[in-house]
Amino acid sequence: MHSGKKKESNSNAEGISLNKYISSTGFCSRRDADKYIEQFRVTINGELATAGMRVSESDKIAIDGEPLKSKNKVKPIYIALNKPVGITSTTDLKDKTNIISFLNYPKRIFPIGRLDKDSDGLIFLTNDGDIVNKILRAANNHEKEYIVTVDKAITPEFITRMSNGIPMLGTITAKCFVKQEGSRKFRIILTQGLNRQIRRMCEHLDYKVKTLTRIRIMNVQLGNLASGKWRYLTPQEIDTINSLVVSSVKTEEASVKQYIPKKKAEPAKPVAQPKQDIASKEKKHKSYNEWRKKKK
Repeated sequence: MHSGKKKESNSNAEGISLNKYISSTGFCSRRDADKYIEQFRVTINGELATAGMRVSESDKIAIDGEPLKSKNKVKPIYIALNKPVGITSTTDLKDKTNIISFLNYPKRIFPIGRLDKDSDGLIFLTNDGDIVNKILRAANNHEKEYIVTVDKAITPEFITRMSNGIPMLGTITAKCFVKQEGSRKFRIILTQGLNRQIRRMCEHLDYKVKTLTRIRIMNVQLGNLASGKWRYLTPQEIDTINSLVVSSVKTEEASVKQYIPKKKAEPAKPVAQPKQDIASKEKKHKSYNEWRKKKK
């Protein structure tokens, strides 16, 4: 159990959520921070942290025993990369094709969103967890533009149906801009981020995507950036992005809306079980700390 003092600090209404604090240090995105918390790898003032806790600047946060640096010591990094085909937009270093090892940047950064392994083009990487969450909010209608080639001749019907919505993943894609650029090439601008959306849309119409290149995200163009090369976003580009996301839905509110369906779908009876798991993990955590002290 947490002591009264620790609990009071962690529930401080004037503090910020733990996952937001972790992402603000540039350690990882807020989504990955939630995973670290769920895996019982995060501590607050030496005590095991759980989801929903809040922290203040005076709290000492650590992941796997390593303390996090305060966000005011972290300089924001914003990178535009022309991701080649074959590179996976994941931070999982166990994946040999992960984007972090490919870029080999000297400081900790993570991608904003995803770009399929078999697709190429523009992707952002940063250490700014707040901007990641704002950009990823689908409700913000941030545009992403692609050039796509398919395996056979494009028809007017194809363009019309792609523009007006395709059923996939239990929903219908939003209306979007689609323009033919060649006999087998088209341009498409999306404001959604459904899994493999363009490929699934084409497959529904009996077309197979041969190449898919993202050429723009919001106000940032891929331009003549060579495949596999990267550059820093300009101050002007960053200012424009910030102005575009300034009205974004608060991350915590959007996260609650996002997870409500999952909570409703879960059975009610096993609610007490996680408490037992947490208690067990706390014992292991404390035993591990004691072992470390003895070893020192």
